[in-house]
Amino acid sequence: MSELDLLELRQVSRQFGSFKAVDEVCLTVRAGARHAIIGPNGAGKSTLFGLISGTLPATSGSVLVDGQDVTRLPVDRRVGLGVAATFQHSSLFLRETVLENVLLAVLRRTGAGLGGWRKVSARAATVEQARTLLERVGLPARHEVAAAELSHGERRQLEVAVALATEPRLLLMDEPAAGMSPAETARLTELVAALPGEVTVLLIEHDLDMVFELADTVTVMHLGRHLKTGSPDEVRASAEVQSAYLGSVEAAS
Repeated sequence: MSELDLLELRQVSRQFGSFKAVDEVCLTVRAGARHAIIGPNGAGKSTLFGLISGTLPATSGSVLVDGQDVTRLPVDRRVGLGVAATFQHSSLFLRETVLENVLLAVLRRTGAGLGGWRKVSARAATVEQARTLLERVGLPARHEVAAAELSHGERRQLEVAVALATEPRLLLMDEPAAGMSPAETARLTELVAALPGEVTVLLIEHDLDMVFELADTVTVMHLGRHLKTGSPDEVRASAEVQSAYLGSVEAAS
């Protein structure tokens, strides 16, 4: 692992019974990168995401963040080390307001617990920070709206604000454009592209137009294994990548 790398996977595997969903994957993610993981259905992308975020334990191998082994650490400990994630399925508090969802994320970062809710929400500086994050993600006029009332695209925007409230160094995004209209996807792409350079982004995504517009590095998985990592142009031109996708289409037809 070089000094420029923030995340490293060393022969990471995950088995479900006899089935190896992720098979000895080795990967490094450079600090400040916009790195995408793609692959046909069943490639193991979401399982790999779980191993990095901490929602799934690895069967073998190691996950390192900034040189520290986090393989056995739970999600909350990884958040404390600067790892935040947005998931395919919303993890928002739908009854709470948009602003309250971001403030609750601040509580999580500070370790104050829910008992510290009134104290944190009463701090003007903390509330202002939350409002600034909501403006950054494009929700400046939705502070007092319940999260349940947001559109699908707006919920994705709020999830990014919640993740940023934990002050991450590594932001993991699991299929952020899933279920979005083209216009919503375009707004989300602009949002992620505009994130500060000190936030490293690793996303799993099926929308290849979004991937090739946003990512500076692309990793392709196939049948649980690492197939190729390179620039978007290198991945586009790869015969083995084209074969993997073509094979997936033929198998489904």
